[in-house]
Amino acid sequence: MSISWTGEQGPTVVPLSAMSIHFDGQYSEPRLHHPEGVAVGPDGAVWCGNAEGDILRIGPGTGTIEKYASTGGFTLGMAFDGRGGLFVCDQKSAAVWKLDIDSRSLSRFTAPGIRIPNYPVVDPWRNCLYVSDSYGAGAEGPGVWRYDLATGAGELWWDKPMAFANGMAMAPDGASLFVIETFGRRVSRIAIGADGRPSGISAFVENLPGLPDGLAFDSDGRLYISCYEPSRILRTPAAGGTFEIFAEDATAHLVCHPTNIAFSGSTLYAANLGRWHITRIETGVAAESVVAQVQRIIGAQ
Repeated sequence: MSISWTGEQGPTVVPLSAMSIHFDGQYSEPRLHHPEGVAVGPDGAVWCGNAEGDILRIGPGTGTIEKYASTGGFTLGMAFDGRGGLFVCDQKSAAVWKLDIDSRSLSRFTAPGIRIPNYPVVDPWRNCLYVSDSYGAGAEGPGVWRYDLATGAGELWWDKPMAFANGMAMAPDGASLFVIETFGRRVSRIAIGADGRPSGISAFVENLPGLPDGLAFDSDGRLYISCYEPSRILRTPAAGGTFEIFAEDATAHLVCHPTNIAFSGSTLYAANLGRWHITRIETGVAAESVVAQVQRIIGAQ
């Protein structure tokens, strides 16, 4: 199924009053400069990065920020493995790093090969990590890499050209991987075969009214798509229908060029590449955090 934007714009689903600044890091120590990645930890803490390559934890209910480690580059997407580790993409080193949360030990996880590691997704069904490779602005290229969670051994998994592969999300049933193609203004769905190999690609969302960056599912299977230009978040139903502009800030203050997004219960967190804060949006819908889903699947195996 492919859904296209009709060009019509109605009211947003949630008003501006549902949005607020979760943490303002303009003058905090450490500072939260231009965060791109955001993820919710097992204890509900919000983790994010900054333009200095720091890996930061914002305590739940405390309003405090703490630096756990740093890549020394530019922190992009991040994902918890459900076993006490956090994978972090770094632009400068062209690598994915793994943080052991308890020891705060940071080590390089991927070997050279990937060009611009943008966003990681943990696959608990197949014990692997998918990482989008943005390849280069203005030049299409492959695609998505896959790494073994235990050994770090990797390969180019989706080797066809993509128009700046960016944020990703695993389908709730684990049968496919959703990948943003930013400059194609679409979200592609890559089906995963019984052998773990990609078994085909289709355009799930086309002609988006903005440049998409991040993805998140709610518990009803609806897909949320953050656009860093203009500053809005879209939502599509799980089974057809039309698009909605779920949230938007025309002034780009509360939501300012949002990149990655992450659910924790009914709250959706957004990293704002254009500013110095994490936004929280009270959505009124239910959603399981990605790490809770990963832990649930691991526990059922």
